[in-house]
Amino acid sequence: MVRVERAAPPERSDALEASALAVLALLDDPRASEGGEWAEAVRSWEAVGIRKVVRRARGAEWRRAVDLPGITVAHRTAEVRVHPPVPLDAWPRDLARLQVSGTDLDDPAEPGPPAGDDVVLWLNPGLSMSAGKAMAQAGHAAQLAWWGSDGAARAHWRDRRFALAVRTAGPERWAELSGAGLPMVRDAGFTEIEPGSCTVVADAPWLRRGGFRPAGSGPLRSP
Repeated sequence: MVRVERAAPPERSDALEASALAVLALLDDPRASEGGEWAEAVRSWEAVGIRKVVRRARGAEWRRAVDLPGITVAHRTAEVRVHPPVPLDAWPRDLARLQVSGTDLDDPAEPGPPAGDDVVLWLNPGLSMSAGKAMAQAGHAAQLAWWGSDGAARAHWRDRRFALAVRTAGPERWAELSGAGLPMVRDAGFTEIEPGSCTVVADAPWLRRGGFRPAGSGPLRSP
């Protein structure tokens, strides 16, 4: 869930990065680990497809949603809250009534180049996605990068507070990334784009060294 106040909406890139950071915060939280209160829900979700739904809230809507179990991540101009997974027919009322469509945001200026040692989530330049759709895709890519990282890589990334950037690749960069064997999100095509579309590639030095080992997921599903 992204906080979008009328007077101060977040910048698009900040919201995309906050979404990815929120997913990592959930996966790394002790409550999602074996024996934790969210562990069973997270394992069930990973087994059937890591669908993510992004909704927006403001004012009292945001305050009610923050009272539900979850983790809030603040990242520059953006504030995102991630909630543990639930079945589609079991959404808490205060989340189910929030809007999902039409969530779009802008960057006032072109984001600068990412730092050399950041994980970079590269968006496909040939696809047009709303901010909400792109946030879900960035979250998927962060999750694939997490699964593809061994213990040492995860510890290094955690020590750097999961430093990452979300950027749109140029056509030549996208062609290179697509053939590099890196974690790639292929969308189920429920909304906005065609099924099987490649939306995001996650790039990091340890993933390029052959550290990427996909784990534990069915097809990615994103609204």
